[in-house]
Amino acid sequence: MARARTRPLLLLFCLFFAAPPMANAQTDARTAWAVAAPSVFEVEPTWPGYKRPGFGAPAGTAPEGTGVAILKPGVIVTAAHVVLKATEVHVVAPDGTRLPAEILGIDPRTDIAVLKIAAETTPIALADARPETGAPVCAVSNAFGLGIGITCGVVSANRRSGIGFNRVEDFLQTDAALNPGSSGGALVDLEGKLVGLLSAIFTKDSDANIGVNFAVSTELLLKSVPDELR
Repeated sequence: MARARTRPLLLLFCLFFAAPPMANAQTDARTAWAVAAPSVFEVEPTWPGYKRPGFGAPAGTAPEGTGVAILKPGVIVTAAHVVLKATEVHVVAPDGTRLPAEILGIDPRTDIAVLKIAAETTPIALADARPETGAPVCAVSNAFGLGIGITCGVVSANRRSGIGFNRVEDFLQTDAALNPGSSGGALVDLEGKLVGLLSAIFTKDSDANIGVNFAVSTELLLKSVPDELR
């Protein structure tokens, strides 16, 4: 009787201590959020012929985008297509303050734009190295203009080019959920360090996320930012 009762207990004991943990290091994004979120902004472009941000935006796009504070205080990068045709741009800081933004430069070749605001910002930390394929990453962005939030996944593929979004491409592909409004957001590692700038969603007949999304690599991003802003 004693043996019959201890064998199941012993089996459970072994399973409990021998089984690997439930990938907490890969799924717990609280650190990534806490570190990255203070550097991520909502971007509100005003389109030609309209007086309110977002009105007149092309079909299939959100009324807003996302931006990331980088390098020097007051400097924010975003996706070029978010502000390319805007007559004016405002950003909403993590504390809710709405501020006018000046467009310092736009590079349509790489889909990167640089904004400047007259306020202190917390530049996001840059990752020490490019993440490997399969590495966990998180997207911090303003999906559908709902406000800054976080989604997570992995690097699905590395050094993607020739996709057809931009003339110059060096993408990290990720399955972290992106949607209209995410453009210009931060793709970060689990330490909250920047590995890419969210740029594009690969879709067929829908603008909804289907798990094939792209971020401009940090390497290409830095090449596109003028030297005087570094």
